Amino acid sequence: MKYLKPFVTSFEFYPPKTHDGVRTLLRSAIELNAISPDFFSVTFGAGGSTREGTIDMVKALKRDTTTPIAPHLSCIGFNRENLVDILNQYKSLGVKRIVALRGDLPSGMGSIGEFKLASELVKLIRDETGNYFHVEVAAYPEYHPQAKNSMSDIVNLKRKYEAGANSSITQYFFNPDAYFYFLEECAKQQIFMPIVPGIMPIIHFRKLIRFSETCGAEIPRWLCKRLEAYGDDVESVRKFGVEMVYHLCQRLIAGGAPGLHFYTLNHSELCMQILQQLNLNRVGETINHIEGNKV
Repeated sequence: MKYLKPFVTSFEFYPPKTHDGVRTLLRSAIELNAISPDFFSVTFGAGGSTREGTIDMVKALKRDTTTPIAPHLSCIGFNRENLVDILNQYKSLGVKRIVALRGDLPSGMGSIGEFKLASELVKLIRDETGNYFHVEVAAYPEYHPQAKNSMSDIVNLKRKYEAGANSSITQYFFNPDAYFYFLEECAKQQIFMPIVPGIMPIIHFRKLIRFSETCGAEIPRWLCKRLEAYGDDVESVRKFGVEMVYHLCQRLIAGGAPGLHFYTLNHSELCMQILQQLNLNRVGETINHIEGNKV
């Protein structure tokens, strides 16, 4: 499935807990801002646990960069009034894009709240704000950890699409075939919105293992063994990771992916190295070059 719309490049940040963390995030965002990405997204903790941190980072990013900001908004643990209040805050800040998620129930919270599905949040956004926001949603080529089966993920994505989602961002993955198969299945279900692959640069192998186990992302055995062989050699892990993720991005672009969404972990260095190899400051030339090599 190929899209005629412009290629989208975006980067995700999370609200830091320390002043040093904030400085690192903003320094990374300013560096990435130089390549004119389509948007920066900012995560939203379980049950709104980083609500104020998310809003503060939206303000800081709008102050220090020219890139549009797309805050995450999850509905678990909130009622309609809470969510409308947050939407109005973002409108007052000039935010035009929202990443609408179900979210996770934090430990110790007794009530799930009024909304249980991301599709219900998408509908709320459309009911309350019309087409003001471009609404991004999540997609899972390798299945959500709580999915009953492979089709339930696609059914959930279709609900979000029919509720008014404009486009979606996938969980990160290292197997491009899973992504392309997922696109084929979505097309069969009449889901015709851009599905942008999520890209995770490899910074720390052990942290990647832990995070992947939590979110359900699969690390292929060959990749796991290769990274294990580097042991504590962090520089070798990063160097190999840049090369591996670069080739993954090349294949995704060649296969018609409508964009790339990078999970930065608040650091720009590896993202910039991958982008420089892809020449993504000249996206059209990059795509034409990659596709031309297939002929």
